[in-house]
Amino acid sequence: MRPRLLVALALALPAAARAQVPAPPAGADTSVHLVVTLDRPDWKYALGDTARFRVSLVRAGRPIPGARVRVDLARERMPAMRRDTVDLSSGAATLRGALPEPGFLRATASIRLDSVTYTAMATAGFAPERLRPTTPMPADFEAFWRKAVADARRTPLAPVMTRLPERSTPEVDVYHVSFQNQRVGSRLYGMLSVPTKPGRYPAMLVVPGAGVRPYFPSVATARRGVVHLAIGIHGIPVDRDSLLYNELRATALQNYMRAGIEDRDLYYYKRVLVGVVRAGDFLMSLPQVDSTRYVVQGGSQGGALAIMAGVLDPRVKAIASSYPAMSDHFGYLHGRAGGWPHVFQDTVGMKAKPEKMETLKYYDTVNFARLLRVPGIYAWGYNDTTVPPTSSYAVYNVITAPKQVIIVPETGHYRVPAQSDPMDAWLLERLGVHAP
Repeated sequence: MRPRLLVALALALPAAARAQVPAPPAGADTSVHLVVTLDRPDWKYALGDTARFRVSLVRAGRPIPGARVRVDLARERMPAMRRDTVDLSSGAATLRGALPEPGFLRATASIRLDSVTYTAMATAGFAPERLRPTTPMPADFEAFWRKAVADARRTPLAPVMTRLPERSTPEVDVYHVSFQNQRVGSRLYGMLSVPTKPGRYPAMLVVPGAGVRPYFPSVATARRGVVHLAIGIHGIPVDRDSLLYNELRATALQNYMRAGIEDRDLYYYKRVLVGVVRAGDFLMSLPQVDSTRYVVQGGSQGGALAIMAGVLDPRVKAIASSYPAMSDHFGYLHGRAGGWPHVFQDTVGMKAKPEKMETLKYYDTVNFARLLRVPGIYAWGYNDTTVPPTSSYAVYNVITAPKQVIIVPETGHYRVPAQSDPMDAWLLERLGVHAP
């Protein structure tokens, strides 16, 4: 199957999709519109092309006399290659930029008006389909993970399921669940939604983005005839008051994504990755689940975990991954953006670099992507400052399994309905469930 590239354009998006763009800064004058756009609707350029960034600023539809906007031209998360102060008294100006090699060039405009800073950006992609990973594949990568999963499975699941009457309906039973994942006493928790009508149903696992928070059931998905499990990764219940998660986020779990990073066997994500497989074990243990129809989806950290699940768990039949994090960590060592959590971007990250480099080879999404054999659907935007599109392309370009990507260039670290709706429909189709 040939890969498909779908580009959704901003002007074609319905109002509901545009409404998901992040809110303006506190105290902003909503009549002020600072906009950066490009001269091509798909924001893509060949090497040797010049991108033209148009910067415009109006208040209540009129130019602002004396307005001077700072514009930085830079590769993603890299120091500015050029900084200009542009007079926008006439309302708009054009800047030009190019790259000599595959990658992304971002124009970020900013101005301070009445004590409020307004920013806008546009990101030009230069031959992004030619981007390749910089993180190498260890010779024993597959053996390491086979052993990790086998070792984890020596621990019994010992599941605990607590029905939640206040969240259940006549059609769907909702449970707060937990199961052991790596060793006795080490558990993962989640929210399970199961159709009440007797039968065997396909299953969907939702793996989480980064952070510490509660998780919620998907009664709507279960109502369609899908057993749905949303899990957390931190080994704590997922149904508590938000105050608990706020405290953990600020203390014990503040920097969990780097915990144990200097040893591949002690790194925080080892129990997470094998835990994703154990989540599949738990689902397959349920009498309501049809083990031949099983998919995994997630975004950011979850986008990485979905790809990893597609490799580590042969029962997974399809995946949906949005802006996959943990991708091409070594990019910063080669003069370009690496993936979240940006371990090698700063001097703190560079401490004990050899040990971290050795560990991260085993946890880099690109190395799982090289082995992926199940079909997948993907999504991201060019303005993502958390998971740079360079790292998303580094993953996508090495996938040889059937694939398609839905790109809305102007989006950041979020999806809009032009992406989420077709992705959800695609997953339901893989499960044999008709979308409404």
